Amino acid sequence: MALTATTGVDTGSIDTLLKDDLFHADQAMLHMGPILRHLLRNDDSSIFSDEVIARVRGMLADISRQLVQALGEAAGHADAAAWARKAGPGLVDMLAGDQALLNHLHMLAVEWQMADRLQGRLGIDPVLTPLLQDIIAAHDHDLAARGMNLLAAQARFGQAIRRMQIPLVELPADLHQVTLTTMQAYVAQDPSGVAAADLAETVLRKARAQTASRIDLLAYAISATAAQPSATLSLQNAGVALFLTALSLGTGLSRETAIMCSTESQMPRLALSLAAAGVGREGIVETFAALHPDIALPESLTQLHPDRAAALLASAQAELRA
Repeated sequence: MALTATTGVDTGSIDTLLKDDLFHADQAMLHMGPILRHLLRNDDSSIFSDEVIARVRGMLADISRQLVQALGEAAGHADAAAWARKAGPGLVDMLAGDQALLNHLHMLAVEWQMADRLQGRLGIDPVLTPLLQDIIAAHDHDLAARGMNLLAAQARFGQAIRRMQIPLVELPADLHQVTLTTMQAYVAQDPSGVAAADLAETVLRKARAQTASRIDLLAYAISATAAQPSATLSLQNAGVALFLTALSLGTGLSRETAIMCSTESQMPRLALSLAAAGVGREGIVETFAALHPDIALPESLTQLHPDRAAALLASAQAELRA
């Protein structure tokens, strides 16, 4: 808030500061009602549970901490980690202002919630699944090696998200760029900060270029296995992470949208996505039994031809974007 830093500001500037503060206060009041109504009306706990919201907030704070620590190291602070814990309170808000980044983190939290619930209810391992075991045992040495890397990446993902963290190198390339651009904007008014940000960006960009992220490894695994949808789109066989990636690749949906399909409010989209990806009736019923055991699917919904399902899905996506 601007009022926390008004010492030494002349009277003319006070008006501007107060107007800015009042504008933000007005915006908070305007949005408070719609947000509260939305939360009260939406009983889909798989999207807006306290756990999911806390994880998103924690991951945003962790990204901010990493960026500020990189700035501190580039600026030559003796204890950059300690400095990062104290600096940059406004950077979290700036990062949260990017809808694509926010959506990605939200869906990662939903993905882990789904994996955690299915492990508890059905015993589906969130790390080592039958499909991943097959990949690791593949005759293709490159595929097997990447399978081992994926095994380690999945384990790290579980550890990180339990701590409400996400390494910057795990962000998709476009969102990694968003964080760097936000870091630059954060220090834009400070010449010394700009110099540190340039150096920090070089270091962070190099680290990302040298890293195969978990999502990169998941996509490679699904693309390289050439397995049938009955294998990759079976939660019991593939596990949550590979299943969601296969659903994304099999339908052309973004991985975030594929994750959203698994939630309670998106069951029609899930059924259409599975049908469009070539999953037969038994596979669709099996998936719904795992994710939504209380739902009885209409016979007609499980017998949709893949082309018809894909057309309906594409039409819905076009209306969503319009």
